[in-house]
Amino acid sequence: MWAIIRNRLLMLVLVIFGVSFITFLMSNVIPGDPARMIVGVKASEETYQRVREQMGLNDPLYIQYLHYVKGLLSGDLGTSLRTQQPVLDDLITYFPATMELVLFTFVVAIILGVAIGVLTAVKSNTVWDYVGRIFSISGASLPVFWSGLMVIILFYGVLGWLPASERIDLFVDAPPTITGLYTVDSLLGGNMKAFNNALLHLVLPVTVLAFAHLSTISRQIRASMLEVLQQDYIKTARANGLSSGLLIFRYALRNALMPTVTVVGLSIGSLLGGAVVTETIFNWPGLGKYVVDSIANLDFPAIMGFTIMIASGYVLINLIVDLLYMALDPQIRE
Repeated sequence: MWAIIRNRLLMLVLVIFGVSFITFLMSNVIPGDPARMIVGVKASEETYQRVREQMGLNDPLYIQYLHYVKGLLSGDLGTSLRTQQPVLDDLITYFPATMELVLFTFVVAIILGVAIGVLTAVKSNTVWDYVGRIFSISGASLPVFWSGLMVIILFYGVLGWLPASERIDLFVDAPPTITGLYTVDSLLGGNMKAFNNALLHLVLPVTVLAFAHLSTISRQIRASMLEVLQQDYIKTARANGLSSGLLIFRYALRNALMPTVTVVGLSIGSLLGGAVVTETIFNWPGLGKYVVDSIANLDFPAIMGFTIMIASGYVLINLIVDLLYMALDPQIRE
């Protein structure tokens, strides 16, 4: 276990440096002048050159990259050109909103994905199987921006049942920040009004994002379950009179989860990156909305910081997946 952790942490360092090099190179290839964006188009040439010198933009590219890497080693991701705040502070500020969205989406996608996968495997080649597969394929086929706009039009514009933007209504006081997750903080503070309102704001974005990701999980569960249900030990247990519920959920599903763990882990990573479109559509004040606004303003330090954060998250998720493998399969621990 410690060898796996050590190797993954070493990979994390290599990934960070690799991603930092690629993003730094791309930020210098794309047309745009950070110094000009700061001083404005009407600033004098003297002011413009002074800002370029202060930002180190007159140095050779390799010198600029070494300064950037030196900052990374000390936890400095640079300063956002748009907010004029340290990028790390911005990421910490916007991260809880994205994490709340991702956590709720993950729970919904796991529950529905596993349920649909097990149902379609047990009821293979029946109407339940066909309906479940159509539902799953629809989630993977429909673009998030389209399904997001459709649910906003229906449930907010036409029916008026659910809010379509932000994390909480303007007339509801946000709970005191403890974890940054409005639902958790409102429960800890005993503010049920804020909890209910924050939960309502999560319904539409979570539904859209979960619908797009549960298809992968359900199809993987179905394929694994079909393979496991054909194993001899399952047939023997069924012949000995073991109940269907115990057979499916205690024995078959446990073994079917092994290959699904990787898919679930990758889904979490894609949720962090995929939340960009969802947060933009629902005006959700998270990392996705932050990086979209940064892209629109050519805020390269913010874009690079976001990219490094997501890449690091993928490596850490892979580490958790490896540890889960060890927990699910005792043979791997030997």
